[in-house]
Amino acid sequence: MNKKFTIVRLLCAFAIAIALSVAVIFAVSEEPVTAIYNLFLGPLQSKRHFFEVFASSVPLIFTGLALGLVFKSGNFSMIADACLYTGAVVTAALAIKTSLPFAVHPIVIMIAAAAVGGLIGSIPALLKVYFHTNELVTSLMFNYVFFYLGIYNVTKFLADREAGTFASKKYQATASLGKLISGTNFHVGYLIAIVAVILLYILVYKTKFGYEVRISGSNPEFAKYSGIRTSRVIIMTQVIAGAVAGLGGAVEQMGMYQRFNWQDSPSYAWDGVIIAILSGNNPKMVPFAAFFLAYIRVGADLMSRRSDVQNELVSIIQAVLILFVTAERFMAGWKQREEAKKALKGEA
Repeated sequence: MNKKFTIVRLLCAFAIAIALSVAVIFAVSEEPVTAIYNLFLGPLQSKRHFFEVFASSVPLIFTGLALGLVFKSGNFSMIADACLYTGAVVTAALAIKTSLPFAVHPIVIMIAAAAVGGLIGSIPALLKVYFHTNELVTSLMFNYVFFYLGIYNVTKFLADREAGTFASKKYQATASLGKLISGTNFHVGYLIAIVAVILLYILVYKTKFGYEVRISGSNPEFAKYSGIRTSRVIIMTQVIAGAVAGLGGAVEQMGMYQRFNWQDSPSYAWDGVIIAILSGNNPKMVPFAAFFLAYIRVGADLMSRRSDVQNELVSIIQAVLILFVTAERFMAGWKQREEAKKALKGEA
C-alpha cells in the first residue's frame, strides 16, 4: 500500500506541476502553443537535444546519490557542493599538470577527486560527532570556503593568461571521457554514473552497513540501543557521499569541458536535494528523477530561445513538486480510506 500510495502521490504532484506551468504559459505568453510544444517536446526534436538530456543528468545523478545517502542516515549536510566543486578543481589540476596514458589518466583523476571529496565530506560529520555542531550550518559555511579556495588555486596556478576570461589552461587530450554517440554531448560519464547507482543501491539495501544507515536514519534512538555505532554511521555516510560528489565533479569536467571555467559555483547540490526528494532517497530511482529534471530544463532552454517565455518557468515546476512531495497531508485522506477498506476486507 505504501509503495502504491507513493507512486500515485508522485504522479499527482507531477500532473499538478505541469498543469500549473501550462496555465502560467497561457497567462503570460503571446504564443503559448509554441512555448508548450518546445517545453515538453523540444528535447525530442533532434538527436543532439535528446542526448543533451542524458548528459545534463550526469551531475544530477551524482549529487542526488550523495544527498540521498546523507538524508537516508538522518542528516542534512550540504557539503556535497564543496565536494563536487573541489573534485572539479582537482580534476583540472591533474588534467593540466600530469601526463599519463589515455586509459590511466581519467582513472587516476577520478580516484583523486573522490578521495578529496570524501575527505571534505567528513568535516561536517566530524564536527557534529565530536563538537555537536549543526551539520547544515557548517556544511553551508564550508561550501563558501572551498569554493573560494578553488577559485584561488585555479587563478593562481592553472589560469590561462591569454584566454581573456576566467578559464584554466586546456586539459590534456588523455584527460577526457569519450563520447558515446558522435555529434552529441552524451559521454562515458553517464555509464560511470549508472555504475555508481548500482553500487550505492547494493551498499544501502544489501549490506550490513546499509541496514545500519537505514535504521539510524529512521530511528536513531533504537539504533543506539541496538548497539549500532551511530557516530560511525554519520561519519562514514558523509565520507562516501562526499566521495560520490567529488567523483561527479571529475566526471562532469572530463566529459563536458576542455578547460575549467566554473567562475560561479554550479550549485548542483541544491539540484541534488530535489533529486533526492523525488527519488525518495532510493538510489535506483535517482536516474529517473535526474532524467526528468534534466528533460524539463533542456525543454525550458529550447522554449526560451524559440518563444517569449523564459526558462525560469522550471523553478515553478520544481517548487510545486517539492511542495506536494514533501507535504505530509497531501492525499493523506485517500491513503486512510484505502487502508480502512483493506482492513474491513481483512475482517470480512
